Amino acid sequence: MKQFRQSFMQTLVVGILFVLPIYLAILLLAKAMKSLGRLVQPLARLLPEWFPAETVVSLLFVLALCFLVGLVLRTRLGQAARTRIENSLFQKIPGYTMFRSMTRQMSGDSRESAWKPALAEIEEALVPAFIVEELDDGRFTVFVPSIPTPLAGAVYILDAVRVHPLNVPFTQMVKAVTRWGSGSRELVAAMQESRAPHLLAK
Repeated sequence: MKQFRQSFMQTLVVGILFVLPIYLAILLLAKAMKSLGRLVQPLARLLPEWFPAETVVSLLFVLALCFLVGLVLRTRLGQAARTRIENSLFQKIPGYTMFRSMTRQMSGDSRESAWKPALAEIEEALVPAFIVEELDDGRFTVFVPSIPTPLAGAVYILDAVRVHPLNVPFTQMVKAVTRWGSGSRELVAAMQESRAPHLLAK
């Protein structure tokens, strides 16, 4: 019974972590569109009645606002402001640092060096993992995500011989996790390619 309860709670948490960011994004988008509804009504009246002008125009305004915010955050002043806000508020939210690191890498941010794709040896199996950091003694801290969401999982500290870094894009590993392991063939091939030069050297 205890094992079933733990399995149930773990599955529930994985589902919540997967659904919650999507739900919040949709909720915020809908709220912003509703707030702009009255402002865009004069412009919407210029379009045909059969066209959902108010909804479309509100959505375009929200997307334009997000784009402008993105432009500001890419400036030196915007980055400084974002760092202050993150340090004072967002980093106190559980899981925010992990979520930020993953989303930055998925967007192609080359400054984010954490979360390197790897295959880790757990018991008698190879499992998709992300290298979080390297310890002073040469061991690695790795995060093994749960299927099918990369936002929950387990952390292991493993000897270097049990961790195989992969020269693949971060997004490729995320796709393999979210697709229930589909694409693992390419991950194993990448591991074998990275090991080939070492075998030839011997």
